[in-house]
Amino acid sequence: METQEDCTIRRGQPIRRYQNDYKPDGHTSTSMIVNQSQYLNVGRSTVRIAVYLMTGIFLSMDVEHSSTAHQILAMIQSEGELGLTRTPLFTSQTVFALWLCSSRLEVQLHPNHKPLELAAKWNRLVKKYSSQREETDEEPLLCLRRNVFLSRSDEEQIKEAKVLELLYAEARNNVLQGRYPCEGQARYASLGALQARIELGPYNPQSHTLAFFRRHRGRFLPHHYTSPSLLLGLGVGLGLVGGKGAPEARLLEQYKRIPNHTGTNTNSRKLVRKYLEFCWSLPCYGAAFFQGQIERPVRGLASWITNRDMHVLIAINSSGVYIVDDIQCSLLLGLRYSELSWEMAKPSDESNLDCLPCLFLQFPVRENGTRVYKILQVFSRQAIMMDTLISGFAEEHRRHGTNGDIGNTDRLTDHAVGSNIGSFTNKLSKFTLATFDDEGRCIGQMGSWSFQ
Repeated sequence: METQEDCTIRRGQPIRRYQNDYKPDGHTSTSMIVNQSQYLNVGRSTVRIAVYLMTGIFLSMDVEHSSTAHQILAMIQSEGELGLTRTPLFTSQTVFALWLCSSRLEVQLHPNHKPLELAAKWNRLVKKYSSQREETDEEPLLCLRRNVFLSRSDEEQIKEAKVLELLYAEARNNVLQGRYPCEGQARYASLGALQARIELGPYNPQSHTLAFFRRHRGRFLPHHYTSPSLLLGLGVGLGLVGGKGAPEARLLEQYKRIPNHTGTNTNSRKLVRKYLEFCWSLPCYGAAFFQGQIERPVRGLASWITNRDMHVLIAINSSGVYIVDDIQCSLLLGLRYSELSWEMAKPSDESNLDCLPCLFLQFPVRENGTRVYKILQVFSRQAIMMDTLISGFAEEHRRHGTNGDIGNTDRLTDHAVGSNIGSFTNKLSKFTLATFDDEGRCIGQMGSWSFQ
């Protein structure tokens, strides 16, 4: 067994900074392997790798080819400049984990996983678990991210400033990428104002003008606020583009109201925690994200021909399962485990590459005063990964007696439901659904369900 000393940071240049336009979703030319020639030379005992942090730096370190995720995490913790040497990274609820991430696939590594071995076969994994069927030379990044199994209650107990800074940086990134959707502009303005205060310092009327925030809209507001189509849709005539009703104008007004207390470092720590406290209340906080697609509702004869599936993100955390439109930064459906039954199905024709595995999600609603069950079909090559993660969280809820109504049933209609029917956020008109009654009879079909 290798020891922590087998993974050593290169002390010459232990920390390097990457460009501000780095995107941890894989849309970047950087790599996990810093020196490709070393990686290809199998005769060498070590290889230099980069571990990317959400705070805008990466760690460059030499590790053994067979180093485990646990050993690399221990190496990161020992890096003095990060200030994590006294951080309880290896408690029963580990705060951070190593992830391998690219534009089509994100995987949290188990402590005994060997990142270099997984990276070497990454293209095969992408082909197996993504919609990308042709060969690709996509390279993953090795990232330090929040552990998806860290409970929110445990996270709320964290006091270490450096840990909170890393969690803040990740939460900020997910907000800006549309992965943590909020309801309403006011909430985005509040988060943007807190971010501005943390990163820019106190409001300065000479430099922090409306023009400044208009130029830097993408730095403080989610990407859908910078979309030309959205801005044109809002219309200049409504006074929303660059006017008083514009998102950046609301952000500026809230930024002005944040008081400036003495003790800059103390104030900054409080603001970081305030930002996190806001994010803790968001449904998708701390989730693992998977790529999938759902069938759009058919509206009119023409849509039978032109209708295409809608690509979505499926967010899974310890609280529930969520369907996210990350392009519009919108939460389409949220299901707590007490309201959810699910089942994974393999393709009916596994020889057909266009036939995808799917995840059936069943949940109760009330229609005309009667309880019925809706079933949503989510198509994804990552369905087996989602099924595994949901099963783990559901079992955790059972073990702690959170609720007794979670079911991964053999037949989706054979289960009891919790008392909190209708407590989820939903926009059911966006979905193609089947409807069943209490007896398991299908009483409503839409789209391709009508042919089954």
